Formats: sequence, structure tokens, C-alpha cells
Amino acid sequence: MGLLGAGIAAGLAALGAGLGNGLLFSKYMDASARQPELEPTFKSSALLMFALVEALPILAIVLAFILSTK
Repeated sequence: MGLLGAGIAAGLAALGAGLGNGLLFSKYMDASARQPELEPTFKSSALLMFALVEALPILAIVLAFILSTK
């Protein structure tokens, strides 16, 4: 039963990361189209946020598998 919960947690973490990255990059493209002169600033911020958004599902998957073994 623990592995089923870990699988559901991993799936939801991946779903959340996908939605978050989609929203992040859609807003990045929108901002870059509106103010092209600030695109380097937007790019560095978007890459930082991408790294932070991707870190959370990785931690969630690791935590789910650790908790499922106990």
C-alpha cells in the first residue's frame, strides 16, 4: 500500500511541476513580447524559477519513496 501512495505522490508532484513550468514560461514569453529590451532580465529570472520549480517535485518524490519504505 505504501508504494501505491508513493506512486500517487510522485505523479502529483510531476503534474504540479508541469503546470508550474507551463505557467512560468507562458508568462516569460508574454513579458518578453511586451518588453523586448528587458528580455535578458526576464530570462535569468525565468531560469532561476525553473530550477526552483523543478527542485520541489524531486524532493517530493524522494520523500514519498523514503516514507513508503517505513
